[in-house]
Amino acid sequence: MSVFGQKEVWFITGSQHLYGPKVLEQVAKDSEQIVAGFNASAEVGMNVVCKPTVKSPEEIHAVCQAANVEPNCVGVVLWMHTFSPAKMWIAGLNELKKPFMHLHTQFNAELPWADIDMNYMNTHQSAHGCREFGFIGTRMRKERKVVVGHWANQDVQTQIDDWCRAAAGWNESQNLKVARFGDNMRQVAVTEGDKVAAQIQFGYEVHAYGLGELSEVVNSVSDADVNAQIDLYNNDYVISTETLKDEYKLKMLQNEARLELGMEKFLVEGGFGAFTNCFENLAGLTGLPGLATQRLMSKGYGYGGEGDWKTSAMVRIMKVMAAGREGGTSFMEDYTYNFGAKDQVLGAHMLEVCPSIAAEKPVLDVHLHTIGMRCDVARLLFSGKAGPAINVSPIDMGNRFRIIVNEVEAVTPPADTPKLPVASALWEPKPNLSIAAAAWIHAGGAHHTAYSQAVTTDNIADYAEMAGVELTVIDEETRIRQFKNELRQNAAYYALSQGI
Repeated sequence: MSVFGQKEVWFITGSQHLYGPKVLEQVAKDSEQIVAGFNASAEVGMNVVCKPTVKSPEEIHAVCQAANVEPNCVGVVLWMHTFSPAKMWIAGLNELKKPFMHLHTQFNAELPWADIDMNYMNTHQSAHGCREFGFIGTRMRKERKVVVGHWANQDVQTQIDDWCRAAAGWNESQNLKVARFGDNMRQVAVTEGDKVAAQIQFGYEVHAYGLGELSEVVNSVSDADVNAQIDLYNNDYVISTETLKDEYKLKMLQNEARLELGMEKFLVEGGFGAFTNCFENLAGLTGLPGLATQRLMSKGYGYGGEGDWKTSAMVRIMKVMAAGREGGTSFMEDYTYNFGAKDQVLGAHMLEVCPSIAAEKPVLDVHLHTIGMRCDVARLLFSGKAGPAINVSPIDMGNRFRIIVNEVEAVTPPADTPKLPVASALWEPKPNLSIAAAAWIHAGGAHHTAYSQAVTTDNIADYAEMAGVELTVIDEETRIRQFKNELRQNAAYYALSQGI
């Protein structure tokens, strides 16, 4: 069952008229059975649509053009059941704008040793049909995912699902709008960047708004709607009786309810999937949105603090990729270290960590916020779940973009933090903090990240390939000398790939 609504990938099988109607009829039946298997599988979360077998340059060109203009099609899976002469694919691949996967499989898993004949060989010749198609992809310098193995294998279906999720993220990237309330934090470098270049590279738009435009919508929220929202908070979170009975604290909850409803109305009416704000620019608001931002993220919106529109967009894109998977995705910041037997990072932010990563039901409380605007703000308090995760940082290198991934292992904190008034997550970076932090710094990674326990490194790798940007991964195998050499080689490659 699809977890991506009406979004779909097209399954297109290549052949040719040479084989005659009987073989082509079998090719079509086999393709339909493969697609039915994908759609029945718990491993594949995207709806797969079987398209008619393409047998000529005209049919290939037409289906590629159709994929380009179909808004629900996020990508195509191409498979050569028989031999499909690859010059037939040149015009179509030249025009194809959607990402494509080359699935190198065959219909039957095992050979019928006692019955195999040349008719069987001609019908089931993906082994060399896909090599012919692979050549033209390489000759045309086309970036694509290649998945090899029998289509019914769980590992193959998992790889297909990973790619489909990246394609859904890329589709979101192409259509995403980010609302930027106020400007970047003053004098901060890494959250800046070229928004025009980002729109050209990734597709998403960044729109700036003054705080007056937002506060007008926030102030229009009715008291009745605010009170109804407080009832939701009481259902969703642990709130002490003292907080609900305290007139002042209740007022702070009402502030957040009004901010949440107002911001959500602004985002919905503007067609935005992500937003940023900054604690240095809050004119007209009761304070820096805390609970409001956390709840909006939990509904699927991307967020970046201090005007960080690149991370905001990445959080939203990764939330789309993660649809239907266990584990959350959140805006995050490497905040402070725990040097000990195994060095650790405590990730947090001033207020805005998404409750989708919480280990237990969050506690809703009111605490003093002291940066930018000194005031009491309601926020959710929790510690993140233990388990594998990734931190992702998209940065602007000036002449290009780079996406950095660090694989980490989130752990349960060894002790409570009763005086820490923010949500947090504790993790051990791979291969260790010493190498991971040095590599991150060499790569220019930001202090802000998109943190996820639902999205994998492979998902981000596929997305980066679709976007045509550099990806650098810090994982168990990372060593600093090799990593620095990789950065140097990447710099040369991406400089040359842009041409003169």
